[in-house]
Amino acid sequence: MTRPALQSGCIALALTCSAALLTPAAAQYPERPIRLFVPFASGSATDISARIYAAELGKQLSQQVVADNRPGAGGAIGMQLIAQAAPDGYSIGYAGAGPLSINVSVTPNLPYNVARDFTPISQAVQAPLMMACSVTLPVKNVRDLVNLAKAKPGELSNASAGTGTIGYLAGEYFKILTKTNILHIPYKGGAQAALDVITGNVQFMFDPINGVSPHIKSGKLRGLAVTGLKRVEAFPGVPTVAESGVAGYEVTTWGGIIAPAAVPKAVVTRLNAEMQKAAKSQMVNERYAALGADPTAGTPEQFAELIRKDTAKWADVVKRSGAKIN
Repeated sequence: MTRPALQSGCIALALTCSAALLTPAAAQYPERPIRLFVPFASGSATDISARIYAAELGKQLSQQVVADNRPGAGGAIGMQLIAQAAPDGYSIGYAGAGPLSINVSVTPNLPYNVARDFTPISQAVQAPLMMACSVTLPVKNVRDLVNLAKAKPGELSNASAGTGTIGYLAGEYFKILTKTNILHIPYKGGAQAALDVITGNVQFMFDPINGVSPHIKSGKLRGLAVTGLKRVEAFPGVPTVAESGVAGYEVTTWGGIIAPAAVPKAVVTRLNAEMQKAAKSQMVNERYAALGADPTAGTPEQFAELIRKDTAKWADVVKRSGAKIN
């Protein structure tokens, strides 16, 4: 082969390799709408949080980000769909501590593996939960509820968005510290759980503040306490569980964006950068402030470490409480 031909061949090969590296997903992502799987029902705390970010990301990316609710099995159904989706960045997910850190300890034969099946993109939010009860329940505070539960062991019930959710373990942890016998009733999402608490079919629940906030503000539910170490700006009159007499009680929740394993690094980098921007936006901050939560974006590595740490934390709580799938 002559030198000009050899040079031409090398240039062609280099261009081919470069084109292979610059896949459409990496080079021009996103070119079409993105589906955001939400493993809980519409109207749930997870759904509300996911839709806040979906709206902001859609504006930033100039492509629609469509929330796709797939509830059931404590989030496992939706999580499996995320794991099985094509790793091209057009099917991603929004999930919290339940599916990412708790399910592994309470759900036998979980159909997904967090470390193997997902790529963390960024944490999105961090917040305490709200302990809310039916307004038909004759209690005004946490002490009243504990006294009633001890007077009627096994007769009171608490709802959750599903076995394996943060609200579920928050309830189990509460029972450990208060030494009460209360029946847990799981639902397919926080919205369904809240409706049964509103009607009085179930007496109380622990749920992310953004899930029950509208019902408390409308007077349909009574906010008894928040589960963090300090009161929240959105509900300054609601004390913490700890200051209500349950010493040492603290539970916080979080959510974040994930993608299927093997998604291109360039897509991860782009989505993470957009999450960082979205978490600082006026709209996201105003929406979360009204819900008593803090938008919190970080690196993929930081989100992965949070998932690992909380997995260990909740495994210990599960062991101590004897919590199990219902």
